[in-house]
Amino acid sequence: MIVLIFLIAHWYLSLFSQTFFLHRYAAHKMFSMSKFWEKIFFIFTFITQGSSYLSPYAYGILHRMHHSYTDTENDPHSPKYDKSIFSMMWRTKELYTAIFDEKIEIESQFKKDIPQWHSFEKIAHHWIARLSWGAFYILFYSFFATSWWMFLLIPIHFIMGPLHGAIINWFAHKFGYRNFNVKDTSVNLMPFDFLMMGEGYHNNHHKNGSRVNFGVKWYELDLAYPIIKILHFIRVIRIRKEVAA
Repeated sequence: MIVLIFLIAHWYLSLFSQTFFLHRYAAHKMFSMSKFWEKIFFIFTFITQGSSYLSPYAYGILHRMHHSYTDTENDPHSPKYDKSIFSMMWRTKELYTAIFDEKIEIESQFKKDIPQWHSFEKIAHHWIARLSWGAFYILFYSFFATSWWMFLLIPIHFIMGPLHGAIINWFAHKFGYRNFNVKDTSVNLMPFDFLMMGEGYHNNHHKNGSRVNFGVKWYELDLAYPIIKILHFIRVIRIRKEVAA
C-alpha cells in the first residue's frame, strides 16, 4: 500500500511540476513570478521529478519548437516521423541533450525569457544526482514493497518526467476527440483528464497555446488550473490578464 501511495504521489507531483513550471511558465509564460519563487520551483521540480529531472530551459525551447513545427520534420516529437513511442522518446532526448549542453544554435524566439539557473542545474542535471535518486527509489521499495511484482514499478520512477511528455506527444496526436479543427493532428485524450492534470486537452492547447486553463468544455476539468488560481490568489504568481480564463 505504501509503495502504491508513493508511486501515485510521485506521478502527480512530477506531473504538476511539468505542467505548471516547465510547460505553462517556462515555455508559455502564462503567468509571472519573482526570482525567489522561480528558484523555489526549480528546487521543487528537482525534488518531484527526481532522477528524471527536466531542465526548464531545455524543455521550454523544445516545447516552443513543437508548437512552431507541429507534425513537420522539424517537430522534436511527432508520431508522423517516428515508428514507435520509444524511438520518439529517444529522438526527443537527443535534441533535449543538445539544447541543454548548448551544442546547437537556437533561434532567439525559442529562448526568449526562458528561466535559467546554471549553478543549480549543474547539480540537478548531473548523472550523480540521477543515480542518487535511483538508489533512493530502490531503497524505498526494498523497505516497503510487500510483493515481488512491486519492484517492476521502479523503472516508472526513473523515467517519470519524459514519460509524461511522451504520453501526450504520442497518444494525444493519435487517439481522442477534437474540439477544434487545427492544422495538426492534436486531439484531446479524454473528456475528464484526471491522469494528466489537463495536459491531455492537447487539441484545446494547440488551438490557443497561451490559454492558462486547458479545459474548454464544461466537463473538461483541468486539475492544475484551480491550483494555479490559488497560487495567483495568494500572490505567489500573477496570471497574465490576456491569458486568464
